[in-house]
Amino acid sequence: MTPDLLRLLVFLGVLVGMSLWERAAPRRAWTEPRSKRWLANLGLSVAGSVLLRFTVGAAAYRMAVVASDRSWGLLRLFDLPPPLPFLASFFLLDFGIYVQHLVFHYIPLFWRLHQVHHTDLDFDATTGVRFHPAEILLSMLYKAALVASVGASPAAVLAFEIALNAASLFNHGNVRIAREADQLLRILVVTPDMHRVHHSTAPEEMNSNFGFSVSFWDRLLGTYRARPWAEQEGMEIGQREFRDGGELGLGELLAFPFRKKRAGGA
Repeated sequence: MTPDLLRLLVFLGVLVGMSLWERAAPRRAWTEPRSKRWLANLGLSVAGSVLLRFTVGAAAYRMAVVASDRSWGLLRLFDLPPPLPFLASFFLLDFGIYVQHLVFHYIPLFWRLHQVHHTDLDFDATTGVRFHPAEILLSMLYKAALVASVGASPAAVLAFEIALNAASLFNHGNVRIAREADQLLRILVVTPDMHRVHHSTAPEEMNSNFGFSVSFWDRLLGTYRARPWAEQEGMEIGQREFRDGGELGLGELLAFPFRKKRAGGA
């Protein structure tokens, strides 16, 4: 089985599983038509995959192969016993994604791309793939540079990318998890209740909980917020300037970073 096929099968399996869980035990009531949102969110994912296919492809994995052959990267400087290089690669790459997320919030040019993710007026597993194709391309180039710097093995990169995709679907899930279980899980991983705070319309809440996979980067670096002030059921999702205009369609989302303000919105 090729790495691309393995990633796709895991992605589809987790997406279907999360969708069934959301139907069985939703955390919040949906406020927008799911058909339009799903078409837009999944359409962005397909567009991003097509863009990668015809540009840099699986650049992070390919870079791992090159780095392994040429002994590039920080971890190649140390004679670490297994499985330490694998674990170190995973956590260093995950920290790199945390830093990328911060940068995409605080640098205006990158925020214009990432804002597409935050314009979703509801929050479910498909929000986890709602990224502009240009952001997906930049993220892949950034991950390739990270892989070369770290010296991550191809196996570690494959495992990380699969985990990152699965974590994004999970922590964007509109699923109910018992409070006690959530508190235990978020000691290590980002839970839906934890990440949902990041999608609040309140700026101080949106600029918190930047982690995607493991939860301790936010705790260590002071960006952790346990819960929204209005609690999970009362929190408003998305961007305030888009609440009145309704959910954006796929074409509007693709054009969003390159347009000026629309009527009633940003």
